Amino acid sequence: MSHYHIDTNCIHAGYEPGNGEPRVLPIVQSTTFKYDSAEMLGELFDLKADGFFYTRLGNPTIDAVEKKIAALEGGVGALLTSSGQAASMISVLNICPAGGHVVCSSAIYGGTFNLFYKTMREMGLEFTFLPADCTAEELNAAFQPNTRCVFAETLTNPSLVVTDLELYAKTAHAHGVPLIVDNTFPTPVNCRPFTFGADIVTHSTTKYMDGHAVQVGGVIVDSGNFNWENGKFPGLTEPDESYHGIVYTKQFGKAAYIVKARTHLMRDLGAQSSPNNAFLLNLGLETLAVRMERHCSNALAVAKHLEQNDKIAWVNYPGLESSKYYGLAKKYMPNGTCGVISFGVKGGREAAAGFMEGLKLASIVIHVADLRTCVLHPASTTHRQLNDEQLKEAGIGADMIRMSVGIENIEDILEDIDQSLKNL
Repeated sequence: MSHYHIDTNCIHAGYEPGNGEPRVLPIVQSTTFKYDSAEMLGELFDLKADGFFYTRLGNPTIDAVEKKIAALEGGVGALLTSSGQAASMISVLNICPAGGHVVCSSAIYGGTFNLFYKTMREMGLEFTFLPADCTAEELNAAFQPNTRCVFAETLTNPSLVVTDLELYAKTAHAHGVPLIVDNTFPTPVNCRPFTFGADIVTHSTTKYMDGHAVQVGGVIVDSGNFNWENGKFPGLTEPDESYHGIVYTKQFGKAAYIVKARTHLMRDLGAQSSPNNAFLLNLGLETLAVRMERHCSNALAVAKHLEQNDKIAWVNYPGLESSKYYGLAKKYMPNGTCGVISFGVKGGREAAAGFMEGLKLASIVIHVADLRTCVLHPASTTHRQLNDEQLKEAGIGADMIRMSVGIENIEDILEDIDQSLKNL
């Protein structure tokens, strides 16, 4: 379905029912699958044949959604995971074992930062964190002989820095390593990082892809474009004894990375999606394009409205012409960025809390990027594990409010904001 537009592929890609089959992707709620011969099952275990034999490694419902997301991003394959955290971890571990080094943007989701800074460092990986909008010289200087990948977010959560994808990709490739990009906030509807040189894309599908806050999940998508045979990635180019010595690049070609992620790391870590969650995710994906259009138009209206209120200290939204990232946003996300904005209420942390507690339509929740408008104070919640210096590097102040603008009627959203500000 590559010839269709992305909004059509949101609905149709990944699953094509045959004559008399369900029109809607069915839930195959089974852990295992029957075969008539031990030989056939053995070939599946040896990766010599395609098919499903255990849902941890593959399932018809999950497979269809993986194919849909791969089509949306323009990749050769995808792997659904149990969470966005699992996707971030597996995407790096797949090519960067203990002793390896990662160059990483510091302005990433707090949970991802903590995963890298704490847990994966304890697993033996090294990380160098840089400002998302660092210069080419600063980025180039961060590489080491053992660097195996670069990790960044297209649009950072919650500081909303627009990453210069072409700069990051060009620099990573000059050092012989891939660029991994978390594309959760823009989604492939608004940005396709592979177009700008990224090699691997991840998402927390819990966010806009689902859009209804009903399932937790993640996904890794492989572009199929990176040359793994440059001597830096033996896990992909040398025999894997746990599969009788297969070499992923030789047996699976452009899909070597994503096949290894599934057959090695998913096999051993077990952070798989469930068929039911994949089904729910697919329902969200079917309306992703129309929802993103509404999220973006509503968020831009809210951002412009807040700019005019004298109780607001500052507003950050890349769609605003006043944003320092407006030019990059137009380059990488010309049709809109996302529904998330950040701003500060005059009076600092206490005023921020008062504003949030005064809202009636919008809710204070830990979640972001679903169809309901919600707010959060990142410094005391999602990023509370960061110290003051780390908060500064991530672009998060004590007065910052993250508002995820939903798809309600814009007049109702603006009225809710105004009544709360009026009562401060």
